[in-house]
Amino acid sequence: MIKSIKIGTRSSKLALYQSNLVKDKLLGSSPNLKISLVEIKTKGDKIQDRNLNRNIDKGFFVKEIQEHLLDDQIDIAVHSLKDLPVENYSDDITSVILKRANHSDVFLSRDKKKLSDFDHSLRIGTSSLRRKAQLLNFNSTLKIDDIRGNVDTRISKMVDGEYDGLVMAAAGIERLGLEDYITEYFDTEQMLPAPGQGAISVEFKKKNSELFDILKNINDNETGLCTYYERSFMNELGGGCNSPIGAYSFISDKKKIITGSILSLDGSQVYKHSLEKDISNDINIGKLLAEKLIKSGANKIIKNLNIE
Repeated sequence: MIKSIKIGTRSSKLALYQSNLVKDKLLGSSPNLKISLVEIKTKGDKIQDRNLNRNIDKGFFVKEIQEHLLDDQIDIAVHSLKDLPVENYSDDITSVILKRANHSDVFLSRDKKKLSDFDHSLRIGTSSLRRKAQLLNFNSTLKIDDIRGNVDTRISKMVDGEYDGLVMAAAGIERLGLEDYITEYFDTEQMLPAPGQGAISVEFKKKNSELFDILKNINDNETGLCTYYERSFMNELGGGCNSPIGAYSFISDKKKIITGSILSLDGSQVYKHSLEKDISNDINIGKLLAEKLIKSGANKIIKNLNIE
């Protein structure tokens, strides 16, 4: 019988919030558990002077935590799902997915301006090629520069005048109670999120069936299914967590729906389409949508991005 669980986590405020959220949910269903957090530095935490281009190492923010899991130094690993590579790090690892929070991206501005108020004289910070490409598709004259650091660090850089605006994930801002900085929420017509954005993944060893009996109580089937389609879409296109690929899937009126896009880095080319099927149809709509985009010409962008 499992009496204690060690949670592996990054040490940022957001990562600790998410790990404590997992802890609270586990205690809600298994109140006698002793649960502790083990803070682990990843390569992404240690290297702060390197831009997050599409050639960064896979698992840049998660690999060290997964290694701790395989070495039995921790029992579960908590990640933002959008940070996890689509390829499994190890066949010995599986996961449950918590109910997704806000999937959207948001705009933050030092002077409470909206994106439409910005021109080339104002500096926008983002480390995401996906966000940058979609911003440039909206307005090719925008000045967009890379920014690194956790949520607090990025906001501090904006407040101090290094940047006039930021684009970040709504879920992280809301989880940390920093909504006052938000001037605009982007809908999926304006900006598609990263596959899995807003969802938390809890990894554990497949062979640990007793642990799964505990973790299944915090799993959300709908979030798991929708994020699986989103990540399948990205995988079929050959992309990683910092490719200019967006996807969002949801279920409504017994329909499963996905919208996905891939853009050139300068935002001048975009392939974007939606697809829906009956929920009873077991077809992978993410993979199917990617195949449709490739047939319509998206392979030209894929070739230029070297993500084949």
